[in-house]
Amino acid sequence: MFDKNLSNSFFAEPYSSEPLAIRIREVLNGKVGFYSVGLYPASLAYNCALQNEGFNILLAPRDGRELFGAFSDIDLSEMDNGIKNKIESMAISNEDKSGRYNTLKDLLINCELVVLSSNSKHIITDLDLAFKLKKELNRDNVLIACLVGSFCHDHNLNESFVLCEKLNKLAFFSGFHRHGALRNPLDSFTANFCHPDAMNAILGAKLLNKISPNIQVSAGIHNVEGQYIKAAKNISSIFAGFGHTFHKNNPGLLPTLLTLLLDQCLDQAAYVSMSRTDREDLYSKQPFPITELGYSVQRIEASYIKDGDFVQVRDHTFTQLKAMVADVRGSMMLPVSGNPTRNFQAGQVLAEKMIEYKRCPKGVDEFIEWCERSGLKRGALEGINSLNYWPNILRKYSIPLNNSSMINLLYMCILGPVEIKNCIYNVMSSSRELANYCQESVKSLKSKKISEALDNFHLKTSVDFVTKSLTDEDKLFFEFNEIGFDNPLGAQNMPIYNKVIDYMETYLLESNL
Repeated sequence: MFDKNLSNSFFAEPYSSEPLAIRIREVLNGKVGFYSVGLYPASLAYNCALQNEGFNILLAPRDGRELFGAFSDIDLSEMDNGIKNKIESMAISNEDKSGRYNTLKDLLINCELVVLSSNSKHIITDLDLAFKLKKELNRDNVLIACLVGSFCHDHNLNESFVLCEKLNKLAFFSGFHRHGALRNPLDSFTANFCHPDAMNAILGAKLLNKISPNIQVSAGIHNVEGQYIKAAKNISSIFAGFGHTFHKNNPGLLPTLLTLLLDQCLDQAAYVSMSRTDREDLYSKQPFPITELGYSVQRIEASYIKDGDFVQVRDHTFTQLKAMVADVRGSMMLPVSGNPTRNFQAGQVLAEKMIEYKRCPKGVDEFIEWCERSGLKRGALEGINSLNYWPNILRKYSIPLNNSSMINLLYMCILGPVEIKNCIYNVMSSSRELANYCQESVKSLKSKKISEALDNFHLKTSVDFVTKSLTDEDKLFFEFNEIGFDNPLGAQNMPIYNKVIDYMETYLLESNL
């Protein structure tokens, strides 16, 4: 699809001091272009027009699309005409007296940073075109970034992936905003701009910082992790919307549910971080320490014990990018004013329909139909797009089921087989079942040994296992010895949440979905 190491930088190597200084000045004085003007870039442009006299943004709508097409008629009627005219001027080419809209080519000629705002349907085609045009125009040092917040899929290879992992020098721009909030002149927002080279990251962040005094952009090097988080949080936001609506009268459950959704997003991204082929270079070959970008420490790593030794399994360094974490947390909150995110609204629809029909949706098509009937546009629901590829993502990045149990449950609710959906409904609709699921599903298979032994302490095998684990001088006894219980009645009396956990273990990892 792409050359993984395709060059994407403000600079041509090798560096030399005088041209380097000139180039840095060019970048700092440059403009940012947004191609494919959806709700987020259009709202950013609105905020820029609201706050700034001088414009640092150029816009280029996708061919055949309206500049203000992402806004509803009600939104447009409430907008100041002067602001709309300013936004229009950002999108009109000054080189052509006909007043035509800018194209991607215009952005590459006139900007130092071009953000492809396309969704997952168009992003790969747009990326391919952007890199071809860069070469044709001799503008190789224009930096390309993306916004896409869902997983991509190669149908020829039947492979799902995070785009920035496939093209690891692709920059990623992400920030939190609720529907319509960027048009509030008094509100402020944070965002992260990530590129695996620290100098490119900090220059890109400084360019984006000039858009509006209300938008603060910080630099980071974790583009792959940032994009994964955005895709996973768009799915998790659906579950959060469901939880807030279905369990609005169960305030004891919601903190557990929302905390788990947040933590699992970050834990999953930490596994993805370990899969980066450039992970060592990411930290060791930077022009300066990443603490210069705002990271508090150089690395945060997680380990477990294997064969008596600590083995590193997750890299959490990216969690120091606070705007990323705020994006996840914010997308799961029910706002005091305004509307929640569109994926959150999809979760609210899911809850309302499950209350009405007393069942899970028959499949993803029915769920999309519910959303569209409630006024949500299919193209805006990136969380559903990502959910389609969820089992592939689990396998590709070796994400354990106990670190993905909440999205797993949502997947089974919407896309799971009919035979398990009654059990899924019972877990999701019962506060007690869901709380137990939250508690038990986060345990790894190995971490259940002692708990199960204590639950069956009337059996000699359990007594022997626990006592030997505590007294055996061989510290590896616990790790290398299993304990099993031949109890057919136990399987019949198994709680529903446990049946769901066991079913998922086979279905999500062993079946070829």
